Amino acid sequence: MIERAYQFLFCDRRRKFFERLILAVAIVGFVVHLAVIYLVDFGVIRPEVTSSLLRNPIAAAYTPFSFILIYEVYLLIYYIPKSILTYIQKQYEIITLIMIRRLFKDLSAVEISVDWFEIKGDLVFTYDLIGSLLLFFLLYFFQCQIKQRRATADDEATSRDDLDRYIRFKKGIAVCLIPILFGVASFTLLGWSLGVFLPTHSLASSFNDVNSVFFDEFFGILIIVDVFLLLFSFFVTDNFHTIIRNSGFIVSTILIRLSFSTEGLVAVVLVVVSVLFGLFILIIFNRYLQFMAGTGRGIK
Repeated sequence: MIERAYQFLFCDRRRKFFERLILAVAIVGFVVHLAVIYLVDFGVIRPEVTSSLLRNPIAAAYTPFSFILIYEVYLLIYYIPKSILTYIQKQYEIITLIMIRRLFKDLSAVEISVDWFEIKGDLVFTYDLIGSLLLFFLLYFFQCQIKQRRATADDEATSRDDLDRYIRFKKGIAVCLIPILFGVASFTLLGWSLGVFLPTHSLASSFNDVNSVFFDEFFGILIIVDVFLLLFSFFVTDNFHTIIRNSGFIVSTILIRLSFSTEGLVAVVLVVVSVLFGLFILIIFNRYLQFMAGTGRGIK
């Protein structure tokens, strides 16, 4: 049943359909967001609280990036049963895209002034700009390490039955995550929308930062998923280096989750440190494998 559900949700035909759907919705969302900004500007629509996303046409680019992120979340779930390293890479790509998306929101509030480093909005834009470049740079090295890992032979000592059981478990997690994340996304989007247009509504939710909408809860769920993956990986292998690698990735995810509870320079530093930590964990893991292979002991 799990296999059928997984094939239904993640087959290539379904993935390509979802990709085209997201692209179409992103284009429509961009046009609608742009129209709403002008309607607010001309006074046709008067929300009780005017969000910064409704003040400048540049902020309209925020919406298509939000839908692109939804597709990236789908791909992250898609790769859970296939590759733990690609799954982690997708986490890093998502947080990088979140920071890139945040730049469009920052640009709508930038003030061109000689006092650039004294204006909070300009400083936040500077931090996000530098952070985005660093994350993209680190992602390049992380991808290089993944390719290096794949270039080596499969050295995990495990039985085929244990491996198949572990893959079925990961497929079960992927299938369960789809309705869970859909429910969380719907609830948080409803709460945020009511908070913008009807802040006195009983279901309205307030968020310190619009960038944390959904993704705060999303990375909290990923922490739980990572812990389950670590625990069930013991059915496949009890290798010390593999346990350290997977535990390190959990720490990395926790650091990303913590970045949503703060803002400014601290948030950017937490994200960069989380990706840097995951990168060094993978580098050391690969060097460990090479050392063990060089000594002729192999990996057990």
